[in-house]
Amino acid sequence: MRKTVLTATGVVATAGGIAGPAIAAHAADTKPAAQTQTDRKTNGERELNVHYEAQPNFYYCGPAATRNALSVQGKNINVDAMAKEMGTTENGTNSINDITPVLNKETGKKDAYHSVEIRDTKADDKQTETLRADIVRTVDDGRAVVANIAGTATDTDGNTHSFQGGHYISVVGYRDGGKVVTIADSADPNMASYRMSVDNLADWIATRGYSAS
Repeated sequence: MRKTVLTATGVVATAGGIAGPAIAAHAADTKPAAQTQTDRKTNGERELNVHYEAQPNFYYCGPAATRNALSVQGKNINVDAMAKEMGTTENGTNSINDITPVLNKETGKKDAYHSVEIRDTKADDKQTETLRADIVRTVDDGRAVVANIAGTATDTDGNTHSFQGGHYISVVGYRDGGKVVTIADSADPNMASYRMSVDNLADWIATRGYSAS
């Protein structure tokens, strides 16, 4: 399994091997779209309304993260159809570059999203600031970011999230001007939503990449 390049696989390394069955539920701590549009300028925060679903198997994290990301735009795209477009196999989805074209297609704009790589093993200050600005801009545009991550990261509650073989997540909100972000994670419906500092997220993405406006 290729772990040190952007094109490394997006296999979910959960303790049980296979994530829980697909569910249809709202992610925790989301706000109605009308409310978040008024919050973002006055409080430096915004969260999008996610119609969350867990991934149906251990290798669908790429399609599932994309589906959750698109749900904030009111779309409900079949994960099997997206998996086919992304070339997803039991080895996962190769890279964020396979996700970006699907996001653009389903968003209806060929340039709505672009891929950004963090090639280093640890994100530097410039890469972290670029990620923060990309998340704020994308969420303010009413869209979610999709990120390819690997390794272990700690959220703001002190919980660790470990995907040594790689994983895909959706970033669906921010607070404190983007210093803290909200993640929708398809791997475990019991931890469907959590917050993380953008510094930790940038290091989690390191060696891989993300798709943003």
